[in-house]
Amino acid sequence: MPKKRNKNRRFGRWTFLLLLAAILLGGFLWLSAGTAPMPAGRAFYVRYERPTTLPKVLSEMQRKGVVRDPTAFRVYAFITRTPTQIRTGTYQVRPGMTARELLNEFRKPFSQKVRIPETNWAQRTANLLDTKYQVCSADEYMALYRDPKQFHKLVSFPLPSTTLEGYLYPDTYDLPPLLGARAVIERQLKAFERKVWEPLNHPADLPRILTVASMVELEAGRDDERAAIAGVIENRLKKKMRLQIDATILYGIQRWKRLTNADYKNLDTPYNTYLHEGLPPGPICSPSLKSIEAAMKPDTSGDSLFYVAMPGQRSAFASTYKEHLKNVKKRRDALKELGQ
Repeated sequence: MPKKRNKNRRFGRWTFLLLLAAILLGGFLWLSAGTAPMPAGRAFYVRYERPTTLPKVLSEMQRKGVVRDPTAFRVYAFITRTPTQIRTGTYQVRPGMTARELLNEFRKPFSQKVRIPETNWAQRTANLLDTKYQVCSADEYMALYRDPKQFHKLVSFPLPSTTLEGYLYPDTYDLPPLLGARAVIERQLKAFERKVWEPLNHPADLPRILTVASMVELEAGRDDERAAIAGVIENRLKKKMRLQIDATILYGIQRWKRLTNADYKNLDTPYNTYLHEGLPPGPICSPSLKSIEAAMKPDTSGDSLFYVAMPGQRSAFASTYKEHLKNVKKRRDALKELGQ
């Protein structure tokens, strides 16, 4: 009897071990199949405006063709001790990612540094954010740009009633894809408040300052010439001379091009300072702090009324038209020598 009992025990133990092995093997095969990568595809972004959970994200990823079996992924996440809370932010995913790659992607939101240049006017920034960085649609950005009243309570400085041109501070921002235009504009306005309005002690006549500064921004090739160019603008205004700044024409037509002699007369917009006296209706780009400071403290000491950019050198300033024509000839000769 004892031998038969021992034999039954050994048989029961082996049966249990075989059953356990079958369960483990079946579980492994199920987990492997459920977490196997989907066919490779194009990467895309998803964004969550508030914290969410991994199960909800995995269900969405199944609908988007990135995950085969959300339950298998949840088991895998439990085994690998992956956090189940997903933070607010943007994430980059693509069909074909392994389980480890996908879960690692959702550990930290996607970060993207975007440089908004000083020389950009709003439409150019909108196009940049849309086509290159997928931060927001250009139309969404421009619609908010044309509706400043939505942001009056956001900042302490006065906003214009028509557009936000000149107030959208140019800088490098962390702007992940799908962030949305409102968040971008809010960051730009807060940066303007922090880096311009407050450091410059709440300058009076802000619209005029920004209008002059924006022209300086697009005209100055060197930092040490900004105040002198601002001085030329002020000197010409004082003498009731038309400013004749090419960049104002380009802003009026909202595109860059090489201007012809006919363009100066035929491209008649309110911003054409060859045809219209005084300042243009408003800023023509988002100026840097240096240009704003130059507009606040223009160098009018030399009575200069003209300037021309010299290739590889400082700009040449002149107080008479005759002197200016000589400088223009020097520029042409210099360009010829350079083969331009």
